[in-house]
Amino acid sequence: MILFGALANGLAVALGGGIGLAFKKGISERVKTLVMQSLAICVVYVGISGSLKGTNTVFVVISMVIGAILGELVNFDAQFKKFGDWLETIFGMKGENRFSEGFVTGTLFICVGAMAIVGSLQSGMTGNNQVLYTKSMIDGVFILILSTTLGVGVVFSSISVVLYESALTLLAKWVAPLFTHTVINNMTCVGSLLILIIGLNMLKLTKIKVANLLLAPFMPILLYAIFK
Repeated sequence: MILFGALANGLAVALGGGIGLAFKKGISERVKTLVMQSLAICVVYVGISGSLKGTNTVFVVISMVIGAILGELVNFDAQFKKFGDWLETIFGMKGENRFSEGFVTGTLFICVGAMAIVGSLQSGMTGNNQVLYTKSMIDGVFILILSTTLGVGVVFSSISVVLYESALTLLAKWVAPLFTHTVINNMTCVGSLLILIIGLNMLKLTKIKVANLLLAPFMPILLYAIFK
């Protein structure tokens, strides 16, 4: 089944997040604080590394601007917070006021980058899920660590990765021409800038609504389709 790769990735994220939440209960606040700060530094590093893959600065800037405008109009940040409040009410998850931060952070880390795109396209066109299986193991470990500090919102990023990779897999034959090497690099660059912002937010150096920038990484697809 061509969707096994996407489903395996989602399962690995959910499982890793669940284990992380279980460990979270036994970790002192002092340790959680240090872990959060350490993770934040790593997130900043990953964001900077990925952003260097961009090849068209103008398109990167335009993508961020258009993404910000669309995101503010829809106000994803407010929608995620409402969803988090609803979950807290339904399941009694007191103190999970970081749902939006956890969900967006997890979603960006597992959906942004070449492995998600290339792996999904490969699954759809050849039926080979090896790249996504490898990605699943990496994501599972990362999400496990991340959920110990950002909570249940991280676990829900499993839904994002299943929907994203399944869509790419099923539409692979039609969308593959759009995902050139250049487009993927610039999508990675824009997505990595969002990851960098997350790291700065985690360090409490900024308070940028990253959720409202979620559409920005997809703008290079449109820009290159129109102008190239």
